[in-house]
Amino acid sequence: MTKYFKNEILQNTESIPIQADSNANLTLQGLEINIIYIADVFSFLKSLQDSSIDLAIIDPPYNLKIATWDSFRSEKDFLDFSFAWLDLLLPKLKKNASFYLFNTPKNCALFLHYLQNKVILQNWITWYKKDGFSVSKRKFNNAQESILFYTIDSKDYYFDSDSVRIPYDSKERIAHAAKKGILKNGKRWYPNENGKLCPDVWEISSERHKRKINGKTQKLNHPTPKPREMIERMIKASSKEGDLVLDLFAGTGMSSLVARELGRNFIGCEMNREYVDMSLNMQNIN
Repeated sequence: MTKYFKNEILQNTESIPIQADSNANLTLQGLEINIIYIADVFSFLKSLQDSSIDLAIIDPPYNLKIATWDSFRSEKDFLDFSFAWLDLLLPKLKKNASFYLFNTPKNCALFLHYLQNKVILQNWITWYKKDGFSVSKRKFNNAQESILFYTIDSKDYYFDSDSVRIPYDSKERIAHAAKKGILKNGKRWYPNENGKLCPDVWEISSERHKRKINGKTQKLNHPTPKPREMIERMIKASSKEGDLVLDLFAGTGMSSLVARELGRNFIGCEMNREYVDMSLNMQNIN
């Protein structure tokens, strides 16, 4: 397992092996924070200190065969892999921690069943990507992914709904309400100047859709990058400044970069160093 970082964000260094007995877990201090480790998810999680993470953002394989790391011999192999890292993850989260888990709706349904009675589902979030493309005329167009928002405890967790408000749908109605209010249940309601509370359907364009030039999709640094806007929403809503954010299956390291920009600490894990390299070059972090 090697560690990898640039300056105080992600300082590129030569590969440095973590010296430890193979049977002993490293402490969080031993791993260091504000670093993305180039390692497989199992050795990384085994080395991570228990009850150390405030928020985890997890974008694991989907088993869609889009790359070698996303290809499994069977659904059983995929689920065995997924359930194994989930079992290692849960003890690493603090009692008041949260985590977000990306995947297909079908896989999320299977994860939901596996995780019942282990953690608390707060929301099944639907991400409307605005870039779906039809592969069949015998079913509806696929334009979404799913995000499971979990907490360890049913009541003791951090959530800042005001930090992630979004614009109201009707500007005219809201402009009228701002002047005179709207009568609701015998009380006069006035709109919040920062917008409405964020629902569990997120309309955020995918990176693939946003980076089209003259209608043509451009090659991305990673097959499935997640939008910065989405990651910001998760981190703002479910963590405070100084909290530790786990960026598991880090890919290009977007969650780590955004966490640092928002005043959070991070620790990440990614098998493919090239993804992190390309992202850092694009971000001009040298």
